[in-house]
Amino acid sequence: MKKLLLVIRWIIGLLFIFSGLIKANDPLGLSYKMQEFFSVWHLSALNDTTLTLSVVMNIFEVLAGVAVILGWRMKLFSWLLLLLILFFSFLTGYAAYSGKIKTCGCFGDCLPLTPIASFSKDIFLLILILLLFFYRKKIQSGWKSPGPQVILLLTVVAVGGLQYYVLKHLPLIDCLPYKAGNNLLEEMKVPSGAIPDSTVITFQYKKDGKIVSFSADEFPADFDSTYEFIDRVDKVVRKGNATPAIVDFSLHDQEGNDVTNTVLAQQGHYVLLFAKDLSTYNDWSNPTFVSILQKCQQLKIPFYLVTADIHNAATIFAKIPGVQLLQCDGTVIKTAARVLPTFFMMQGATVQYKVGGYDQNEVMKILTGLPGQ
Repeated sequence: MKKLLLVIRWIIGLLFIFSGLIKANDPLGLSYKMQEFFSVWHLSALNDTTLTLSVVMNIFEVLAGVAVILGWRMKLFSWLLLLLILFFSFLTGYAAYSGKIKTCGCFGDCLPLTPIASFSKDIFLLILILLLFFYRKKIQSGWKSPGPQVILLLTVVAVGGLQYYVLKHLPLIDCLPYKAGNNLLEEMKVPSGAIPDSTVITFQYKKDGKIVSFSADEFPADFDSTYEFIDRVDKVVRKGNATPAIVDFSLHDQEGNDVTNTVLAQQGHYVLLFAKDLSTYNDWSNPTFVSILQKCQQLKIPFYLVTADIHNAATIFAKIPGVQLLQCDGTVIKTAARVLPTFFMMQGATVQYKVGGYDQNEVMKILTGLPGQ
C-alpha cells in the first residue's frame, strides 16, 4: 500500500504542478477564462477579481502538488486537494454538459482540452485523491523541518515571481495564434483539409392541431399548405474542425473602413502597437517611445497604434507625428497582446517579434538592426 500511495502522490503532484505552471505562464489567460464562466453565470461584477484569483490559484495548485509529493501535512493537504478537485470537477462538468464553454482552460492555451476530456481528467484525479484522502493517516513524510517549509516557501516565491514577470513582459511560452513566426493572414484561413460541422436540419410544423417534426430529407408525402411552419432547428451531430486559428480579427481606420488586408498585405516592415486602452499611456510614453517613433520615421517604417479606444487615442496622438490609428475589438486585442501595450514587429503578414511595452529598449535594438527602407 505504501508503494501504491507513493505512486499516486507523484501522479497527483506532477499533474497539479504541471497544470499550475502552464497557467502561471499566462495568468491573464486564466483570468479571461474565469470571466467567461462569470459571464455565463451572470456574475460579471466579479470580473475585476479574476486576475488576483488567477495568480493565487496558480500558486496554490503548484504548492499543493509539491506538498503532496513531499508528503507534508497530508491531513491538511488531502482535504485541500479534495475540495480543489471537487471544485474543478464542477467547472469542467458544467462546461462539458452545458455546452456554453468551449474549453475549460485547465492547461491554459498551450494544451487546450475539450470540456469532456477535461471532465474525464478531473474524475480520474478525483478517484486518486479520494484514495489519498482515505489513507492519509498512513502517509509519513521523510522530510524533517524546516526542509518542507523552505521548499514550499521557495515554491510560492518562484511561482509568484514567474507570474509577476510575465504580467510585466510577455508569457515565456507563447501558445497563441498571434505568436512570433506566424503569418496572421494564414492563421485567419480555414485549415487545409478541415472537416466542416455535420448538421441535421429538423423542421417543426403544425398539422391538424398536432406538432410534427421531420428532417429536410424526410418531408411527408402529403406536405402541402395545410402544414403550418413552427420552427427550424439546426443540430450539430458531428463537430468538425473548419475553424480558423484566428477569428474576428479586423482592423478599421478612423472612418470605420476595414483595412485589415491593406495593412497585412504590406511587403515591408511595419510596427503594430496593440493597446486595448490608453489607461497606462503615461507609463510607456517616455523618451524611448519617442525614439522608436523617430527611428520608424527615419527608416520609413509605418507605425500603427491598434486600440479599442479610438476616440481617446485620436485626442492623445493628434499632435504626435508618425502614428497611424487603427481600431480593433478589445477582446481580440486581449488575446493578441497579453501586455498593455505590446509591440508587434511585422514583415508582411508575419509577426517577426512580439515585445512587451516595458521592453522598449528591445524594440529599439530590433529597429536599429533593420536596413533602411
